[in-house]
Amino acid sequence: MALGAEKILYFGSCGALDRKITEGHLLVPVEAYRDEGVSYHYAKPTDYLVVETAQRLIEILEEIHIPYNTTKTWTTDAFYRETENNLKMRKNEGCGVVEMECASIMSVGQFRKKEVYQFLYAADCLDDSSWDERILGSVPSDLRERILVVAIELACRL
Repeated sequence: MALGAEKILYFGSCGALDRKITEGHLLVPVEAYRDEGVSYHYAKPTDYLVVETAQRLIEILEEIHIPYNTTKTWTTDAFYRETENNLKMRKNEGCGVVEMECASIMSVGQFRKKEVYQFLYAADCLDDSSWDERILGSVPSDLRERILVVAIELACRL
């Protein structure tokens, strides 16, 4: 943004909070629970930040016939601190995934009046007390390629 970007597309992995969300499945966050520090410097304090650009991503994914789901996400910047109680609270509020940047980057974009977009793909799973690594750190090359192609197509259409 400091160099003049008006539109930014982020994409990356997330942890599924529901075992039904399969590895590699694409997700569009529509709200982000703010359990990190950055967003509070850029947006008024609220529990959730609305992802204002989600609808445009959804429209494009539908135009190009890419399967996806929408979800609330839990943004936390604390490594390995998805405690059982917090996990239950976030799931009860409708969060399907956990990741580390959505609330932060969206709040900065909204503050700077820039279009920031994000989509995610499910990697690991934290659905219960045992962590399931799934494809975290070992994403198959065909999936990496598919995600990159989707990102390029989205970027071209934004």
